Amino acid sequence: MNSADDDRLAGADDSRLTGLTVAILATNGVEEVELVEPRRALEQEGATVRLISLEAGEIQAMKQDVNEAGRYAVDGVVSEVSPDDFDGLVLPGGTTNPDQLRQDGQAVGFVRDFVTSGRPVGVICHGPWTLVEADVVRDRTLTSYPSVRTDIRNAGGTVVDQEVVVDGNLVSSRNPDDLPAFCDVLIEVFASRRAG
Repeated sequence: MNSADDDRLAGADDSRLTGLTVAILATNGVEEVELVEPRRALEQEGATVRLISLEAGEIQAMKQDVNEAGRYAVDGVVSEVSPDDFDGLVLPGGTTNPDQLRQDGQAVGFVRDFVTSGRPVGVICHGPWTLVEADVVRDRTLTSYPSVRTDIRNAGGTVVDQEVVVDGNLVSSRNPDDLPAFCDVLIEVFASRRAG
């Protein structure tokens, strides 16, 4: 650890997200950078971040959907947690990750309850597939990876091609290139939850 890391950790109590607990819901096939970068950004601002998945153990992350990347320890199983346990939620992409999540009734129910609770939700790339399955994009504006946009429209949502979009409690971005802006806006929205 270098001195910049020491300074960040020493000042963690003064960070904007101290005291907040954020869930990242993901499973095998998650795009690694879309898991790692938001987690790092949130933790650097003092949030406690828990990786929630379909099963206990570890999940296999990928790079560009086809290359195996790291494995990540699961902190909780979606069937055993509630939106009330968390102040915010992040839904990363990768094509197989949200495709598996949207086929799991408990994951879909968790996402639906989270969005309707009004708590902030960040979603990137293919992540909106789970939102579509949860029927929470109707009359909402968001962005996504291009191949997901027709699904969002068919579910009653409006799609725009922007780096990051905020609509109420939803923060969305298109792809890994948008991660810097996505993480910055996510922190602002989550911080407003803390202030509120």
